[in-house]
Formats: sequence, C-alpha cells, structure tokens
Amino acid sequence: MKKRFYVKGMSYTVRPALEQDAKELSALRLQIDGETEHLDREKGEAFIDAKGFEELIKKDREHQRSLFLAAAVHDRIVGFSRCEGNELKRTSHKIEFGVCVLKDVWGYSIGRNLLKESIFWADSTGIKK
Repeated sequence: MKKRFYVKGMSYTVRPALEQDAKELSALRLQIDGETEHLDREKGEAFIDAKGFEELIKKDREHQRSLFLAAAVHDRIVGFSRCEGNELKRTSHKIEFGVCVLKDVWGYSIGRNLLKESIFWADSTGIKK
C-alpha cells in the first residue's frame, strides 16, 4: 500500500516502513524529538538505533495488529507513524499510536495523512480504540 499525496505544491508518499529504512528512521526520530515539546520524549531519550528499528519494522510486518508507515519526499523519509497492538483478547480492539513529522515539512498534511491511513487500516482490521 503506497499512496501519493500532493499538497501545496509538495508531492510525497505514505508507505509501509521497510527494514532498509531503519538507519534513516533512527536519525529522523532523534532529530524530531529535539524539534518540538509536543512529543513524550526529549532528544536522545529512549533512543532506538538502526537495529532496534529493523526489529520493530519486522515485528510490525508480522503482527496483524500493528502498522508502521513512513512518509517520504523524493525518497527522503520526513515522518512516520506506528500503531502497536497486542494479541490479548480483551484488548485486541486497542492499539497505541504515534505520529511524528520533521518541522521543516509541517503544514503539508503529512501528519494528517499518516493518521488517515492509520485510521483506514484500523477500521479494516477491527481496531476500535
């Protein structure tokens, strides 16, 4: 599932994250954490290295209740979102969700479109919360 968007003159894609994105995602997350106070982490806190991102991407691809999306402008990742579910029957309708976008591309609906694609996925998978 790869989707192209064109907003205010900027073209970008939203697609599933790939294991080869891991190094770029690690650096991106660290940068984004230092650009805003709206996230739950400060820069460098709960750092995930490239190997850690590879494992998350692989785990999410194999888990039907998880989704990891990347947003890219000209093949450069500028944001991502992640939905993480679990297999417990009583909470299988719930996921944890996060989205982050580089500050220099705010205003192009990248976060909004990551959220919309995640909601579409959640609705089609039976996620309610």
